[in-house]
Amino acid sequence: MNFNRAVIKVGSALVSPDMKGCSGKYLLAIARFITECQQAGKEIILVSSGSVAAGRQLIQHGSPTPSIPTKQAMASVGQMQMMANWQRFFDVPCSQLLITHGDLKDRERYINIKNTLRILLSNNVIPIVNENDTVATDELKVGDNDNLAALVALVSDADCLFILSDIDGLYDQDPRTNSNAVLIPEIDKITDDIYKMAGTTNNPIATGGMKTKIQAAEKAVENGIETYILNGRNSDVFEALLKGKNPGTVFKANQAATKARKHWLKHTLKSSGKVILDTGAVNAVTNKGASLLPSGITHINGEFAAGESVDIIDEKTSKIIAKGICQYSQRDLIRIKGCKSSQITEILGYCPSKVVIHRDDMVIV
Repeated sequence: MNFNRAVIKVGSALVSPDMKGCSGKYLLAIARFITECQQAGKEIILVSSGSVAAGRQLIQHGSPTPSIPTKQAMASVGQMQMMANWQRFFDVPCSQLLITHGDLKDRERYINIKNTLRILLSNNVIPIVNENDTVATDELKVGDNDNLAALVALVSDADCLFILSDIDGLYDQDPRTNSNAVLIPEIDKITDDIYKMAGTTNNPIATGGMKTKIQAAEKAVENGIETYILNGRNSDVFEALLKGKNPGTVFKANQAATKARKHWLKHTLKSSGKVILDTGAVNAVTNKGASLLPSGITHINGEFAAGESVDIIDEKTSKIIAKGICQYSQRDLIRIKGCKSSQITEILGYCPSKVVIHRDDMVIV
């Protein structure tokens, strides 16, 4: 288990295997694995499908392919059951996060999701994420929870992604129609040939097949997140993982997650402004690995919104010492610069973060 923070995606076929509400048939082994990981000091975020399947019997529909409003009603009922079903397997509290693709595309909401996940994990709470099916529309939907899980892995700075389904992994041929199909244990690079191996799903309650899992893996590995496709119906899978073995298909990350993120911050993300620091703050940021607090800021240049990248400047040398994603807009930062974190609420009327730039969102240059 060579990871520090992992996202585990659980498909509808595991949450509601008979399409008659929630079941613990497969979730007990998954929950035990999560508990073992937590006891080993790992942080886990769940991305769980199944709200539509869980509410399917409770909403009259009379069709194998219900309309979007009907599915939204099913999700509204089923989400409550799904969360209660998960919570019964854990002694620690669980939390619910319902998000849409629009939330992940909006800069401020993206930062809010990131901060919420960070605080939940620091308080030993298991975040359980699902797409907000009750309000999502066609243009907002991520489309499947495989790709949603990859995006959650990115926003949470995870270094590992487990996609659990009802199949052992990626095969060179469709194992449902070809008994000679061979499981591919490791994939170093996702190519067109890899996509050609992906079939479609036969599960009427699933929104994605192997193709969406490969898409999710591609998003993740490009950002340094190692990705596994595993059979969540087989409890032996989790025993193997705990022993450091690969019981499915692993997509190897192109580079370490931390290195990938630092490269993105340093070379790809364009800075929209400048934050100038006094000597004490410069020392804390460069030599002590500290987050940037408002008390060490002397000046702000440029116009930027919360969630945008800024250059961090040494007031004494006028040189860039770091870059980072700012939790505050330029307007709010002007008001709180030089102040203590405890004074932010009094000055602004709210406090989205006690730090201006979190250490995880900063790179020294």
